Formats: sequence, structure tokens, C-alpha cells
Amino acid sequence: MISTNDFRTGLTINIDGDVYQVIDFQHVKPGKGAAFVRCKIKNLRTGATIERTFNAGEKLPRAHVERRSAQYLYNDENNHYFMDMETFEQISLSKEELGEAVKYIKENMTINVLMFQGSSIGIDLPNFVELEVKETTPGIKGDTASGGSKPAVLETGYTVQVPFFINVGDILQIDTRTGQYLKRA
Repeated sequence: MISTNDFRTGLTINIDGDVYQVIDFQHVKPGKGAAFVRCKIKNLRTGATIERTFNAGEKLPRAHVERRSAQYLYNDENNHYFMDMETFEQISLSKEELGEAVKYIKENMTINVLMFQGSSIGIDLPNFVELEVKETTPGIKGDTASGGSKPAVLETGYTVQVPFFINVGDILQIDTRTGQYLKRA
């Protein structure tokens, strides 16, 4: 059990049999009445984010989520398959379980698979990934002065806005938290 006074970003808790990760929290002490903790939590099974308020000092069961290093192998219509790097067994996750992470994973990429009570519930992506530009309009000399952007399709099929000087074949660094272009790698 963990007290709501001990909340910190990234902590995993168990609420009604589901696993939640604390994204943001705030301790509030009003002038009148009891203190409380307002927090934003993310369901690791569904990816849904909700806001919830708890009384200060309330005890909640802590969820022990194991992170296993795995390599992304391939996908079919419904599932994406990963290989556990220690046991070499295959782990399958549906598109719904992966959520937005589908945009950033490519074959042979090493990531962490989140395991709770012996079953996989999702993946933990690195903050930044490097992906190759597969399709974009060519940059025209003199266009870079305006500071605009153009769409570029990456090797995973994800479309991101990039500066005009980016060309097909460039390797880009993408922030997986915001989905935005950062720089050329």
C-alpha cells in the first residue's frame, strides 16, 4: 500500500483491478476543510487518461509492473509481435494495447514490454526515436527563409510536419511524447 502523500510521476497504482500510472499530481490544502491530492492518471491497459481526486493520506495498492527488454519482430492485421530478449518467447500485443506507440516502432527495435501479473499490458517507448523519411515534397532553394513546414511520411507510415530542408532518405529524431520532429540525426 502506498499513501497518496507519496505520489510521484511514473508511480504505478492498482485501482479496481486496473493498472494506472501517475502522470501529474498536485497536493491541495484549502483554507477550509481537509487536504486532498488531485492527480492525472493513465490506464496502462487501455491508454485512457483520467483525472481523479483522493483524500490526503489515503492508501492505495501499488501495482508492480515489470519491464522486460524485447525486440519488435513483425505485425499482422490484428497483433504486433515482440521477442523477450531473455527467454526468447514471443509476446503479442494488439493495436489497441499499443495505442499511439504503433506510430514509432519499427522492425528490430528494442523496447521495454510492460508486464503485470504475468500478462503484457503495453510497451514503454524511449523518449526519442530515429526514423527515415520515405516520402515528402522536395525542398526548393530559397524556401527555408520563410520558416514554414511541410508534411513528411516516415518509414512507419506516420506523417509529421518538418522544415522545408528535409528530404527523402533523411533520418529524423522524433519525440514519442509529443509526436513532433526534433532534428536530423
